[in-house]
Amino acid sequence: MKPTQEQQDRAVRLMLAFLCIATESEAGLVRKVEILDKFELTDREIAKVCGCTVPSVANARVKRRRVR
Repeated sequence: MKPTQEQQDRAVRLMLAFLCIATESEAGLVRKVEILDKFELTDREIAKVCGCTVPSVANARVKRRRVR
């Protein structure tokens, strides 16, 4: 079964997101979430790219808001 255009677009965004944080290996989750939010990814997609849980992504967003 051939993937839909939407599935292909999502896969490309995830690959680009992964490449963007690959150079940020020393960065914490808060910084990675900040970068990946530019791709308008869901919490689940960000968790997949970062290798963490969805609640961890939500917590990182809360921490980021407190810092600002």
